[in-house]
Amino acid sequence: MSESFIYPLKDSKSFDALPAREPTCVFVTGGTGLVGSHLIDNLCARGKHVRASFRKSVPDIKNKEKVEWVKGDILDLIFLEEALKDVEQLYHCAGIVSFNPRQKDEMFATNVDGTINVVNASINAGVKKLCFVSSVAALGQKRKGIAIDETMTWSEETSNSNYSKSKYLAEMEVWRGIAEGLDAVIVNPSLILGEGNWNEGSTKIFKNAFEEFPWYTEGETGFVDIKDVVQVMIELMESSISGERFIVNAENWKFKNVFTAIASAMGKKPPYKKATPFLAGLVWRLEALRSMFTKEFTLLTRETARSAQNVVRYNNNKLKEYLPSFEYTPLDETIKRVASNLQQKYLTEINSES
Repeated sequence: MSESFIYPLKDSKSFDALPAREPTCVFVTGGTGLVGSHLIDNLCARGKHVRASFRKSVPDIKNKEKVEWVKGDILDLIFLEEALKDVEQLYHCAGIVSFNPRQKDEMFATNVDGTINVVNASINAGVKKLCFVSSVAALGQKRKGIAIDETMTWSEETSNSNYSKSKYLAEMEVWRGIAEGLDAVIVNPSLILGEGNWNEGSTKIFKNAFEEFPWYTEGETGFVDIKDVVQVMIELMESSISGERFIVNAENWKFKNVFTAIASAMGKKPPYKKATPFLAGLVWRLEALRSMFTKEFTLLTRETARSAQNVVRYNNNKLKEYLPSFEYTPLDETIKRVASNLQQKYLTEINSES
């Protein structure tokens, strides 16, 4: 049986050792990730009783002492069934974002099989509502001249990544749960910008800018503030809306403009070398060769090289229709806030190590 804990962590081998729970409880999978950690902070600030899962260590977030932390994996159905006792709302944030072919099997197991478990356990436990964090990648990426909206259907022809396929298949499991009577909503965020570990995921964009990474592409995509993503999730869960999915996207920007804005906010030199499709193709092949010898995962792969060249725009009108009072944070404000916070954190770490 999986271990379980309440923060501060206590030695406990069974959920029976935990004190009685409040009848209204919110459960968050993937509580250590960018979305999960920000979501937990927001829920705790609202006075919610939050239970959250983690696999390795509890994240260092503002309200971690207020959270009931349980250690386990969504691939463990027994763990999930125990963890969902007394849970009314479930936010499914756990998942792997990777474009490295060496992580394909692990990613599909977590994103697809894990979601199967979450949906089944939610139905069995009588969870009243589920919010699944998907991605715009699950919609496909190719529709010439037309902004992608929620009517877009994923297919092999409209996408070029294993990650997008894994999120599409995970969404299918949520729709299956909805067909079986589960109240649920799906959010499809674009590229999320927020304060997190800048050695991982989309937050690494800020580290690259801080280190004056010189390359840019002519590609374009959607971007959104982590605070907006979390706000939308909570508002949807507190509403009567169910059986719908929503693109969560503030603005569509060129990669070059985003990289330049981040560099400017950090007082760094903006990118100045254009990575053409040919050059990008050459570099990802060299990175793949290097990775074979070093055994290290590389962020630059065939999939990421292609995505960086694509011009993809997202239509966010549906969310505005369902949540008319919600307003997105302007992207330039997001960039300035996140860049400042991450830069201060990084410089503090450097000074403490020196």
